Order: sequence, then C-alpha cells, then structure tokens
Amino acid sequence: MNIKILTTAGVAVLAILAAVFFFNPATAAAEHLAKHKQPFTEEVFRQAQADNKLVLIDVFAPWCPTCRKQHKVLNDYFAANPNSEILVLEVDFDNQKDWVTYFKAPRQSTLVLYRGEQQVWFNVAETRQKPLFAALSDHDKGVN
Repeated sequence: MNIKILTTAGVAVLAILAAVFFFNPATAAAEHLAKHKQPFTEEVFRQAQADNKLVLIDVFAPWCPTCRKQHKVLNDYFAANPNSEILVLEVDFDNQKDWVTYFKAPRQSTLVLYRGEQQVWFNVAETRQKPLFAALSDHDKGVN
C-alpha cells in the first residue's frame, strides 16, 4: 500500500477518535452535574448535615450502566435547575464499602436524599426522568 494512503487513513482515524472523545455529548452534559458533585468524604457529609443542606448520596460504580443513565438524568435536572441547592456526594461502590453499608445501599445505583440529618428519600436503580425530577424538586428550594 502507498504510504500516503496509510498516513491519510491514520490521520482520519485519529480525527474521528478525537471528535468522539472531545465532543462527546455525554461529556458536555456532565458539566451541569459536575458543578454540584464531589467525591464522598465523611467530613463533607457531616458538615453538610450540620449546615442542614440538601445532600444527594449517589452510590455509583463506573462500570454500572444504570448509574450512567441516572447521571444523564441528574445532568438534565441540574441543567433545568441551575440554582439547585443539592450537593451530590458520590460514594464509590467498589472502594467505600463501609459507606455503602452505612447508607443501606443494596447495590450500586442507589440514591439517598438527606435534608440535614433526616433521610427524606431513598431509591434504587430509578432512571426515569419524571420520578427522579419529582423526588428531587419536592425537596429542592433552588428549583426554577
């Protein structure tokens, strides 16, 4: 084969891969959730409780397709409600087993909502927009 053809084909493949990586709609949508989310630590959780904040515990695993669907819906929620007061704390299902147990998460894709020290909502594997939006907005003073 001609070296020019191989070079052109290689550049084209790299361009396609770069476009998929850098211009991925899922990555763009993640920016809304990213503004509200941080990794779970006991210190941040306890301080949020003491401040009577609204905290969504997201028991997440990167390999979990249900978790990814939930994140898309959460992204949409925060895009529609940029003034949301919800702090999302992501509990790593694989590496924070003590906290998975503490939150009584039967599996990854468990969502638990707290207002201060009171648990106000608990759900496992819900990915539909309407019920998730309703549950969050019922407690979120920052909704539009």
